[in-house]
Amino acid sequence: MNTSRLEAFSDGVIAIILTIMVLELKVPHSPSLVALKPLFPVFLVYIMSFIYVGIYWNNHHHLFHATKRVNGGMLWANLHLLFWLSLIPFVTGWMGENHFTTIPTMMYGFVLLMAAIAYYILQNVILRTHKEDSQLRKALSRDLKGKLSPVLYVIAIITALFSEPLSAALYASVALIWLVPDRRIEKMLASREKGD
Repeated sequence: MNTSRLEAFSDGVIAIILTIMVLELKVPHSPSLVALKPLFPVFLVYIMSFIYVGIYWNNHHHLFHATKRVNGGMLWANLHLLFWLSLIPFVTGWMGENHFTTIPTMMYGFVLLMAAIAYYILQNVILRTHKEDSQLRKALSRDLKGKLSPVLYVIAIITALFSEPLSAALYASVALIWLVPDRRIEKMLASREKGD
């Protein structure tokens, strides 16, 4: 089976995730700017979570654009990733509503950590279908950001025990690291197109 059906399903789930997140932003009953003040923490977490989901969508697109065929293992690994991404609206709302208190901030990091692990698993399941000398294997061989992110998530989860703002700043720093899409796959796809 080719990748188009899996990509379409994943795009739909991600669109729903983004929609659910924006519904957490409750409309104030007053027309004044002061009425927006209580929404500020929720809005900050929403921005960060929107960026995270966007990063996953972007890299997921690149990864499957570089993959020619899909097997059952990939389908389950993809569902595993989507499961963790689908929890982002819940922890986003929880952390925002509780103004970055310890437990919600830790759980936010836990969901991000599990999504990173799920993406790593998906990537490895895909790589198992490629030969040792494939372009995709070469492109993904050096994965500094992929290895650094889970470490930063664990540090941020522990940091939330004594400084929630520092923990949130660590989550934001990981998002900034990934803001630029994975160039390794982009370069591989560009060289593949030149070869065609």
